Amino acid sequence: MSTIVVFSHLRWDFVFQRPQHLLSRLAQHYPVLFVEEPVYDDGAPFMERSSPAPNVTVCRAHTPIHANGFHDDQLRLLQPMVAQLAPPGEEVVAWFYTPMALPLLQSLRPALVVYDCMDELASFRNPPKQLLQRESALLSIADLVFAGGPSLYEAKRHRHPNVHCFSSSVDVVHFRQALDRTRTHAQQDAIPHPRLGFYGVLDERFDPDLAGVVADAHPEWQIVLAGPVVKIDPERLPRRPNIHYLGQQPYAALPDLLAGWDVCLMPFAINEATRFISPTKVLEYMAAQLPIVSTPIADVANPYGHVVAIASTADEFVAACEAALAQTPEQRRHMVDAMQAVVAATSWDNTAARMRELIDTAPPHTDRRATPRSLDAANDPAAASLRGSKVNPLRAHEPHVGTVVIGGGPTGLSAAYHLGADTLLLDRNESVGGWCRSIEDNGFTFDHAGHIMFSNDPYVLKMYEVLLGDNVHWQNREAWIYSKGVYTRYPFQGALYGLPPKVVTECIMGAIDARYESAESRTAAAQAVDDCCADGTTDVCNTDRSVKGEVKNFEQFIYKVWGKGIAKHFAIPYNRKIWTVPLSEMETSWLGGRVPLPNLEEIIQGALEPSPKPLGPNARFGYPLKGGFQALMNGFLPHIKGKIELNADVVQVLPREHIVALRDGRRFRYDDLISTMPLPELVKAIGNEAPEEVRAAAKGLRHVSIRCVNIGIDRVATDKHWIYYPEDTIFHRIFVQGNASPGCNPPGGFGFTCEISYSPYKPLPVDGEALIARAIEDCRKVGMIRDGDTILAANQVDMPYAYVLYDHARARNVETCKAWLKQYDITLVGRYSEWEYYNSDHALLAGKRGADIVHAKRARAQKASSE
Repeated sequence: MSTIVVFSHLRWDFVFQRPQHLLSRLAQHYPVLFVEEPVYDDGAPFMERSSPAPNVTVCRAHTPIHANGFHDDQLRLLQPMVAQLAPPGEEVVAWFYTPMALPLLQSLRPALVVYDCMDELASFRNPPKQLLQRESALLSIADLVFAGGPSLYEAKRHRHPNVHCFSSSVDVVHFRQALDRTRTHAQQDAIPHPRLGFYGVLDERFDPDLAGVVADAHPEWQIVLAGPVVKIDPERLPRRPNIHYLGQQPYAALPDLLAGWDVCLMPFAINEATRFISPTKVLEYMAAQLPIVSTPIADVANPYGHVVAIASTADEFVAACEAALAQTPEQRRHMVDAMQAVVAATSWDNTAARMRELIDTAPPHTDRRATPRSLDAANDPAAASLRGSKVNPLRAHEPHVGTVVIGGGPTGLSAAYHLGADTLLLDRNESVGGWCRSIEDNGFTFDHAGHIMFSNDPYVLKMYEVLLGDNVHWQNREAWIYSKGVYTRYPFQGALYGLPPKVVTECIMGAIDARYESAESRTAAAQAVDDCCADGTTDVCNTDRSVKGEVKNFEQFIYKVWGKGIAKHFAIPYNRKIWTVPLSEMETSWLGGRVPLPNLEEIIQGALEPSPKPLGPNARFGYPLKGGFQALMNGFLPHIKGKIELNADVVQVLPREHIVALRDGRRFRYDDLISTMPLPELVKAIGNEAPEEVRAAAKGLRHVSIRCVNIGIDRVATDKHWIYYPEDTIFHRIFVQGNASPGCNPPGGFGFTCEISYSPYKPLPVDGEALIARAIEDCRKVGMIRDGDTILAANQVDMPYAYVLYDHARARNVETCKAWLKQYDITLVGRYSEWEYYNSDHALLAGKRGADIVHAKRARAQKASSE
């Protein structure tokens, strides 16, 4: 059995947090030796041992040296003591919480090196001067790196090939004791209500000024602060009659504190020390089902912004506390439901089990060296102590899975939802949802472009109900077009009223000409035109009749369907803007296969009077009340029986061996593979194993990318849901997130998303902050932003694959790829794998179809074996 030797800058008997949670659980499988920083003792050096938990031994060296921490002056005394820790012949796993202890590695000659990076220590106050250098050395020699949250993961993942994101988790059973609100804590029994509490270390990450502002805003509120004061002057802490300092509390007492609080606070300062933190307490507060108010810590705002009130200023923080105390029973019920869903998805037990699996299956280190590459003896005196150290790699392991699903967007989630426990869903992102993910910024929720729920399929409608419950509302669509300085309803040709008379005349006469020119051809039964503006809106104002086989490309189609006027004033400029290529390069199979004749009655009626109501299958649509479209994606999680791996980037697929390999070195063997990843990326991951004609076909598939600029302002800008812009704005559409659901807005805020298409044929004119500035400028030009509006949030998200391009080679290229992949038990489903234009309801059905294919194959195999 391996022994885990841990080097920590935190003492075991300090605040009970990540190291204690993880190591006490791992101690069920390995002896754990927890090596603390040495303490001063003027006698002979010795190692004090204690056992605070089963199979955990805390090792605290006593030395006659005053230097703090794992200082170079301590090393010569520590090395022989560390060398004696593990029993002779015992395999050792070296586990680091601080890179400063790296020189002690030589004393152990470990089989595996783990760096559990729970904090960015270099950002804390007064870090050791060698810290960054030793961290680089540790990253050079480590076999596994665990990051304590998404922000830390992003900071480390490019610096090591085997980094895994393990955010803070929660001991639900322990903290649910607080649901018994009759529990008491002696130190706060005499403190009246309302009580607003915080527990944790009071150091440079804590904002004392904010705590003072909250206390001053409402003297009747009682602010309870429990925790040790470290590395800051206690005199900096505010002193008010209604602020109560309880000092450090034992872990066992925390539920008693929570049981007596009305609101939980996370008044963190926004500084370098908090840039990468992932506070453990946020999930502990959720397990206690109490309202939470936090400053905008990145790893709190995303992914917990739908549950935690995020406040950027002191006034907002006070207002959020006021709102928390004023919650209605219904608001509290929704909050509790959301919190329960979050805490149900994680536990320290699961985190420790996953870490153990990685330890036991760690791949060999491909670049093991006796001395870490970044540690130079000329610059770091400790370097010499590492020369000659050797770390023995472990052998790789390939777990077997019945079905691997690549991609955790709506299609992949639906496939996993319809499959059994022997399923592994792999997604490269930190949360499920694909392009249906949502982000949080300054209290706003933004989706990756605009998404809505609508369908005529009863099965999909039932799925919506199962996945969201009552976290959904249905409303009538308000889709509009802004052109010629006025708003008209979508679809353009059915709502010409209000446009300049000359424009209306040109549109009507063009439609008449198109109608009677096409009528000379043979007519046939009508067929609907689906979504020619790539927004999920079926255009119902086309026709009751259609003709077949008259057009060869999309541009001709537009002129034949609507005529020259409508083509000139909307259909051509808008579609050129979104598709980025000449419309003559696009074919029309995705539009239904027939050419609808203009419905003159509807066009003329829509020119003479305002359109009374929205038309089409999404005239009434659904959207989650809270959490953005991410809420629908998260709704899958409780129902999926198999495993989900996030931050799992598939970089290689071996079809003949039925193996997928991840960027972090893990490999999985499968019976069936369901891929939702972009078809060109899948073929690229297969590499030269795919025939040349397949690789060429994949490279020939074209697509359009979308950049979304998300903006939040302090005023309700419009009552519309989305707006099309065929003219000279940088964006082609604005999705008004703040009207999709008011829950996407913070108090006093209003959010919307500017969608900007680009491709190699139409690159972005500017990028970065300049792109945001350009979008804001164009929003002012069209009246979405006015003088005096305050920009409360502005960010951008990128969707490299957004719309598949229906050029004339698409069908042939897709079929070439599909035919070859099918023989290797690879099923392609979804927009990007099938290279089809799908809406979100189509995606859900595509995932089900993929699962049905796997079920049918296994049923056939079972039948054959029984015969």
